[in-house]
Amino acid sequence: MAEPTLARHLAEFAAETSYEALPREVDDSVRKRVVDVLGLCVAAHRLPTSAAIVEHVREQGGRPTATVVGGGGTRVPAPLAALANGVLAHSLDYDDTHLPSVLHPSASVVPAALAAAEATGADGRHTVRAIAVGLEVCVRLGMAGYDRDSGNSTFFEHGQHATSICGALGGAVAAGLLLGLTTDGLVDVLGITASMAGGIIEANRTGGTVKRLHCGLAAQSAVTAAQLVRRGFTGPPTVLEGRFGFFEAFLHGVYDPAAITDGLGTEWAVPGIFFKPYPANHFTHTAADAAMALREQGLDPARVERLVLGVPAPVVRTIGQPIDRKRAPETGYQAQFSGPYMVAAGLLGGGHGLGLGLDDFTDELARDPARRELMAKVEVLADDMATGIFPEQFPAVLTAHDTDGRVWRQEVLSNRGGPDRPLSDAELALKFRDNTAGRLSGSAVALVMDRGLNLAGLDRIQDLLSPLAELKTVAGGHHD
Repeated sequence: MAEPTLARHLAEFAAETSYEALPREVDDSVRKRVVDVLGLCVAAHRLPTSAAIVEHVREQGGRPTATVVGGGGTRVPAPLAALANGVLAHSLDYDDTHLPSVLHPSASVVPAALAAAEATGADGRHTVRAIAVGLEVCVRLGMAGYDRDSGNSTFFEHGQHATSICGALGGAVAAGLLLGLTTDGLVDVLGITASMAGGIIEANRTGGTVKRLHCGLAAQSAVTAAQLVRRGFTGPPTVLEGRFGFFEAFLHGVYDPAAITDGLGTEWAVPGIFFKPYPANHFTHTAADAAMALREQGLDPARVERLVLGVPAPVVRTIGQPIDRKRAPETGYQAQFSGPYMVAAGLLGGGHGLGLGLDDFTDELARDPARRELMAKVEVLADDMATGIFPEQFPAVLTAHDTDGRVWRQEVLSNRGGPDRPLSDAELALKFRDNTAGRLSGSAVALVMDRGLNLAGLDRIQDLLSPLAELKTVAGGHHD
């Protein structure tokens, strides 16, 4: 008998994994990620692009089956709800990250699964199971494209956004399970979604808001593919490893099949996915930690002459190049991808969220003269020690020279929010409350948190989402 294709390996894992078979830590992790994503969707309504995507999906018409966070009382077709909520979930760059694949699994998989679950009337147990499986599929596909020799993602090297590419396939498996697809149908859904996956990350370097669309487009593709398979469309069984398949098309045939199959169903990546403590590109987080640590040690920002931010070599191009642009971001969004800005924010800002919060990333602060003055003093250089650790972590070494001739140095070698420095339940709750402040009532905040953290006990996913349909308007809350 021929060896099963990689798509069949994943499909069999998905179809054969029941809710009861999920390890407790996987179940717990999924429920926390759902709450985290919903909080991000609420918080994203401060952005003009969020209003744009909500308006776009509401204009499309169609069968009203699923809820858009902040979309008002009118529901929309499930693929469009997945589109809008996926855009909202990823727009603030505050969503979770898997290392070393460097992708953000929940922002595509959770919106796809919630839309499919609401449209089909699935209960919480089936939804938790589908999300868990979808996240695992997403991560394993991302890890298949991780080059251990170079210590970097091959997707990333090709300018591809692994988050949306792999997220589309993971989300499609989750949606397929909720639409009742069998193993054969899940093979087909992978075969179809692979033709719909995409994402180019040049916006990380030189601007544009297109990256905010990526997880929404992935989630929309996921739900659409599952619906098309249920209507009879099919895909190639060798869609992943075939001569003209996914890995050839995206990675030029260089991939690790063992990353997909080894330990599948027994060794779960889901609990180790990092929660983000700060709303910025994950590469920048340890820079902020280092700056905040130096501030606590007594470094006076007014007396700083020079700052050197040492980071892993592959990170420099994202958060340190072109350096003139990174030292002078025009918007809060650009600041989220700037190493110099994160150093300045750590030295001058804080006091929001978990140390740095959404209010530290406004257009006004990006152009603030005091921050610009500090940013102009920051060099972003490759550091050998940090490079040796990357991408298992995103370390930073910050060195400050002050006007008294003193040299300050702070190493941060592991990221907050991961297994080595996990966020507590109280910290995750604080993040959710900070993200929903002013837009949800206190009772709605408590209700969504309770229902999300007890998701497996819900009879209807609509009960989780309905309190999020109508949000309060916060004056002056927009930034770009």
